[in-house]
Amino acid sequence: MSRGENPRGTALGVVALGVAVCVLALLGCAADPEPRLAAAPPWDFVHTFYYGWYANETEDGFTAHWNHDVLGVDYEAGYPGGDDIGANYYPALGTYSSNDPAVVETHVRQCADAGIGVIVVSWWGRNTFEDRAVPLLLDTAARHGVRVAFHLEPFAGRDAATSREAIEYLLDEYGSHPATYRPEEFRGRPMIYVYDSYLTGADEWHRLLHPAGDLTIRNTPYDVVAIGLWVNEDEGDFFLDGSFDGFYTYFGSDGFTYGSAARNWPVLAEWARRNNKLFIPCVGPGYVDTRIRPWNASTTRSREGGAYYDRMFEAAIASRPSVIGVTSFNEWHEGTQIEPAVPKTVGEYVYEDYSPLAPEQYLERTRFWAGEFATTRR
Repeated sequence: MSRGENPRGTALGVVALGVAVCVLALLGCAADPEPRLAAAPPWDFVHTFYYGWYANETEDGFTAHWNHDVLGVDYEAGYPGGDDIGANYYPALGTYSSNDPAVVETHVRQCADAGIGVIVVSWWGRNTFEDRAVPLLLDTAARHGVRVAFHLEPFAGRDAATSREAIEYLLDEYGSHPATYRPEEFRGRPMIYVYDSYLTGADEWHRLLHPAGDLTIRNTPYDVVAIGLWVNEDEGDFFLDGSFDGFYTYFGSDGFTYGSAARNWPVLAEWARRNNKLFIPCVGPGYVDTRIRPWNASTTRSREGGAYYDRMFEAAIASRPSVIGVTSFNEWHEGTQIEPAVPKTVGEYVYEDYSPLAPEQYLERTRFWAGEFATTRR
């Protein structure tokens, strides 16, 4: 996607007990080598953007996205796949498939353990690769008490009519699933994020989202909580005229846009309160996409050993929003992922990693900040 990532008897008894504990610990490590976070509630006011677009030869019979080939789309830079991928970091799970049940199980469990209650899944249209990956994600999420919302991407021909068709399809196909996110404070309506909403005029969105619009979904079985993307400074009228329920900032590069600049969040939060809109600031661990966009180094934001992520979360919490978004769980192309990454060298290229932090440390930090956010909502 173009973007324009929380020991005791006698002496012999003590020795015997110590040996037993060590044996059990070793057995436990053998059974589950992945580091586990302590249990944390998956809070539905912490969302993360999730990409179910990865394919590999083993599971799917072809490779997609790891090589930066998006099912035939010609991008700026391509990679052969395998260990040489279109990303500056390398995933701990390797070049996985979004259709692998074991991978999706791991992802959803990691989200739940990190306190993330809503996975916002990228959706590019009916019967696309990303659409076909949704049922597995929903079923897995339901087992872990996690909910799923949809990220409506700018598919070809997106306007009021085709957006209505997309929403009708999503709700007919997935709306009754127990994992579909339906916030109680919005009368149980599903939530739809609209990426690059500005590409469609406010007059078109008005047709769909205003109660008097000729294509309105309001007060119908297809009514949703519609969240648009705030990019530039003076966009308030767009969200009012378009009848959106709220807005989000998405980008993990602080200052890349007016909306993504943490210094502007108090202003946006106040505007949202005055206009009865939902404000969703989005935090990221850093940003780097120079393997796929070598010309885009100015957008890079260093992770600073986790300090960047901490600052963004602090700023988001200080704006007192209802929801915080995490950009992202696994957008590897743009280096915004909180999914574990590992050191890797391929040829002369040395992938970045989370040093001095451990591979799972961003999940740990997410859990911590989700808990801090929870205390402000009591």
